[in-house]
Amino acid sequence: MLNFELYNPTNLIFGKNQIEKLATLLPKNAKILLAYGGGSIFKNGVYNQVIEQLKGFEVVEFGGIEPNPHFETLMKAVEIVRNQKLNFILAVGGGSVIDGVKFISAAVHFHADPIEILRNRVLFKDTTAVVPFGTVLTLPATGSEMNSGAVVTIATTQEKLTLGGSALFPRFSICDPTVIESLPKRQLQNGVVDAFTHVMEQYLTYPHEALLQDRIAESILQTLIEIGPLVVENPSDYKLASNFMWCCTMALNGLLNKGVPVDWATHMIGHELTALYNIDHARTLAIIGPNLYRVLFESKKEKLAQYGERVWQVSGETIEEKAEQAIDKTVSFFHLMGMQTKLSEYTPQYKETADFIVGRFSTRGWSSLGERQNVTLEKVKEIVELSY
Repeated sequence: MLNFELYNPTNLIFGKNQIEKLATLLPKNAKILLAYGGGSIFKNGVYNQVIEQLKGFEVVEFGGIEPNPHFETLMKAVEIVRNQKLNFILAVGGGSVIDGVKFISAAVHFHADPIEILRNRVLFKDTTAVVPFGTVLTLPATGSEMNSGAVVTIATTQEKLTLGGSALFPRFSICDPTVIESLPKRQLQNGVVDAFTHVMEQYLTYPHEALLQDRIAESILQTLIEIGPLVVENPSDYKLASNFMWCCTMALNGLLNKGVPVDWATHMIGHELTALYNIDHARTLAIIGPNLYRVLFESKKEKLAQYGERVWQVSGETIEEKAEQAIDKTVSFFHLMGMQTKLSEYTPQYKETADFIVGRFSTRGWSSLGERQNVTLEKVKEIVELSY
């Protein structure tokens, strides 16, 4: 097992009717930016519940944060916080809203051009240099409610880039599984596949001695396989909803990646497909992930075989046979969850994609990715072309 540090200061408040605790979680002197997305919180009643809890606080609302939040939109919120001297941010929404609020939190007091936060992947470690924030989760998927990372899109250049650091954990996150009842089926499908791939990026690398980490990862994968198709059809079933929400949080709250190698190449390539073609994030992962496993088969086959045996109960005479079955099972699961797994099913412009992504990665200096740093630019090209 590798050396590690585990730090997660987020106070997670989980279960039915927990929004009722919001007022007690906010600082007494809070001047709040209330940030949300496209308006679903008005339809499902969450907005009214939150506003009721914010009585007595000074509140400025900022709506319209996009899926894959745009730098350009978020900078408008940064100026509001600066100009009105607000000292707390409340994100009410899914991962995109929460990621956007992390950027706002970091950018308000940033000493240089805030676009450099994304271009240089700045890590924020000083809590006094950011604006504190909390979240009310409305869409399980990204785990952003209990981690310190975020992804933001620069719309003008079609780039999707990251930021993070230990100062960007939410102070608290309220997670009420009943809010998923009103979500569209597509968003629920995305949430399951997003969480599934988050686990795979931290698990599907190579054999190591962190036995418990593997078992925790496998248990989340098995749970998502069990409940994923069901929760999409029955989001009002609290057993399904609560386990779904908790899986999404556990998949990326920092626990799984401790003491183990991690990959993230699938995400880095997938981000480019979202930025270029506006494909849902989870659906880019379903396109890229299986083909990355195929191209990196020799370096991942031992872990693929373990995954196949333990998660899918495959059998075979050789490691290679079991590993191939594991990939096939994964693709079948993605199809069951409503995912298309070829880029050509989303855009007719796919033929130049590989060269474009390779050129962009080369310009950024991203010449080697993955747990072994063996995902070269040549392999990136191969992965993307295999995904056509």
